[in-house]
Amino acid sequence: MTVHFIGAGPGAADLITLRGRDLIASCPVCLYAGSLVPPALLDHCPSGARIVNTAPLSLDQIIDEMVQAHAAGQDVARLHSGDLSVWSAMGEQLRRLRALEIPVQVTPGVPSFAAAAAALQAELTLPGLAQSVVLTRTPGRASAMPEGERLAAFGATGATLAIHLSIHALDRVVADLVPHYGADCPVAVVWRASWPDQRVIRGTLATIAAAAQGIDRTALILVGPALGAEGFQDSRLYAADYDRRYRPVGTDPRFPE
Repeated sequence: MTVHFIGAGPGAADLITLRGRDLIASCPVCLYAGSLVPPALLDHCPSGARIVNTAPLSLDQIIDEMVQAHAAGQDVARLHSGDLSVWSAMGEQLRRLRALEIPVQVTPGVPSFAAAAAALQAELTLPGLAQSVVLTRTPGRASAMPEGERLAAFGATGATLAIHLSIHALDRVVADLVPHYGADCPVAVVWRASWPDQRVIRGTLATIAAAAQGIDRTALILVGPALGAEGFQDSRLYAADYDRRYRPVGTDPRFPE
């Protein structure tokens, strides 16, 4: 028996890995975060599966469902939205299950920031503009921010920021970042990325708060000069004179054939 933690993707039912889909289909028990996981993914569950929406459950109740499945020798598909590596609350579940010696496996999913970038048709790391992406958030009721992880500190790097769980604090985000990026820095708010009712709102740090009025929850804020930029340098990766292993150049290539 194994508890399979599966990244269910950002919203579109077909943005799930083949491995994740097949694991759902093989597990007689499915626990899913009903507030964010698309119901269509439950169509992959086998006939007669026990399907439990964990949105109204406490951590103790969720673990109890897994313990019962373990006692019955039944594999569990545990679905969380996006990818499990950030803000999934998987860590506390893993800690409990390891203490109980219940086997676990983790299958990654498509993260929300990647779905938002796809909606924008944007590369978040452009030569000469940004070569780092910071995944962060502002403080909330569920989790405080460590002292060193201030938004202004990340803004000082000039990296592309993917700010999660913070649309309610958009005014504060703008105030923290204008000193570092300037008021004309591009910003995008992507609401329910990849869902059928997805919305994309573009602006600048000066205009985004007014443009995104009425947007709440499940929205990602992207900030940085790479958003929508056109005047960036080409990558050297495909330059005709760039000597690389799979395309040797010149009379003395670095990687001879």
